[in-house]
Amino acid sequence: MPTKHRHHNRRAIALLDAIIGGVLLGVGLTVVLSIGGRSLNNLAEGERRLTASWLADETLSMILVEGPDQYPKLYDLDGTFEAPFDGYNYAIDIDLRESSLPAHVTVLISWPGARAPVQIEADIAPRQGEEFQPREPIEPIERQERWDAYRDALEEEGL
Repeated sequence: MPTKHRHHNRRAIALLDAIIGGVLLGVGLTVVLSIGGRSLNNLAEGERRLTASWLADETLSMILVEGPDQYPKLYDLDGTFEAPFDGYNYAIDIDLRESSLPAHVTVLISWPGARAPVQIEADIAPRQGEEFQPREPIEPIERQERWDAYRDALEEEGL
C-alpha cells in the first residue's frame, strides 16, 4: 500500500509544480509586456519631444532672422504649426527691453497628450544696420517645376 500513496503524492506534486510554473510564466509575461508597452510609449514621447525641439529651434531662428521687434508684426505669436506639424501648438513671448538690450524670447511648444511641453528661452539682440526689408525671393520659386525637371533628368540618365 505505501507505493500507491507515493505514486499519488508524486502526481499531486507534479500537478502543483505545473500550476506554480504556469502562474510564474504568466506573471513574467505580464511584466515583460508591460515593460514593452511603457518602452514604446517612452519612445513615441521622445520622438514628439525631439520634433517639438526642432520646431522651437526653427522658431527662434526665424525670430533671429526677422528681428525680435519685427517678428510680431509679421507672424502670429501663438497658434498651430502648418502641416505636417499641425499636431503641435506654439506660444511665443517676446519681452522687448531698451533698444540697446537684447529681447528675452520664450518659445513654448505643446501637443495633445504631452507629459510636459518643450520650452526654450533665449536673448536675441535687435537687428542692426539698414532699415527692415521683408525677406522675399527676387523671383517666385516654382518648386513643382524644379522637381519635375529634376525627375525628368534622372529618368533620362536611367536612374
